[in-house]
Amino acid sequence: MTRSLKIVFAGTPDFAAAHLQVLLDSEHRVIAAYTQPDRPAGRGKKLLASPVKQLAQRRDIPVYQPQSLRDPSAQEELAALGADVMVVVAYGLILPQAVLDIPPLGCINVHASLLPRWRGAAPIQRAIEAGDAESGVAIMQMEAGLDTGPVLVESRCRIAPADTGRSLHDKLAELGGPALLRALEQLAAGTAEPRVQDDTAATYASKISKEEARIDWQRPAEELERQIRAFNPFPVCWTTCSNSGGEQRLRVHSVKLEQDSHGEPGTVLAADSEGILVACGRGALRLTQLQLPGGKALPAAEILKGHRELFAPGNRLGQ
Repeated sequence: MTRSLKIVFAGTPDFAAAHLQVLLDSEHRVIAAYTQPDRPAGRGKKLLASPVKQLAQRRDIPVYQPQSLRDPSAQEELAALGADVMVVVAYGLILPQAVLDIPPLGCINVHASLLPRWRGAAPIQRAIEAGDAESGVAIMQMEAGLDTGPVLVESRCRIAPADTGRSLHDKLAELGGPALLRALEQLAAGTAEPRVQDDTAATYASKISKEEARIDWQRPAEELERQIRAFNPFPVCWTTCSNSGGEQRLRVHSVKLEQDSHGEPGTVLAADSEGILVACGRGALRLTQLQLPGGKALPAAEILKGHRELFAPGNRLGQ
């Protein structure tokens, strides 16, 4: 039977909360949760607790929200908890060496890629965008470098042709829990055999900006199709369309590849119940789900009922 470990958990978004739930349902004891400070959200800009904080509070787990872990007083507070190990999942704060050295079994991280591929902030989106055939979760022993530590456990999955950032996120959240428990079992038993990463094979998953999500119609349709799937549900790819009332932003939630259609990049080739066909640098995309300012995401056929003039054949998007 696995020795029960005292765990400090550090994480912030839904992906992290899914792993906290797995630990709460296990034989291990979560003695504290660290998460980012509450942030303003929504139109009212009210302070919103992170998914990890909300779950921890429901389960009466003490919550800590330091602005930084570089502060010696925050480090002393962490050390006083007496945890065996710290589990970190999408926390969002840098852990200095002084923090990594506190738990006897160290700090381990659940990373949503097959390390050393896609170290960094946006591994799920970058894997889809690059056209990778597979992804996975790596449970890593943390060190001072960015996602450079040795890997304890790895779990793989296929990236399906229709996968979006959301669907792959959900797949990896499912994979990560069992992989995390295997890594903790190895640490508790002293049987872990960490695999050192090959730094020469490393790639970097840089943070995604909203401006990066602007669609460049000069690019090949297959590249744009992957980007649109990768950036759904955040930040969502967008372009612009114009009529007599001026230019407005159009968010593109889903598309279909139409490799046999051609035209001047950005030009609307057709608009019907199947969607809005737009030429790219090579091939074309059929826009199937769109969102106009102030509205919700709708099938293209619904958008056309009230805004057909925006998508008349010959019109240009992204001018």
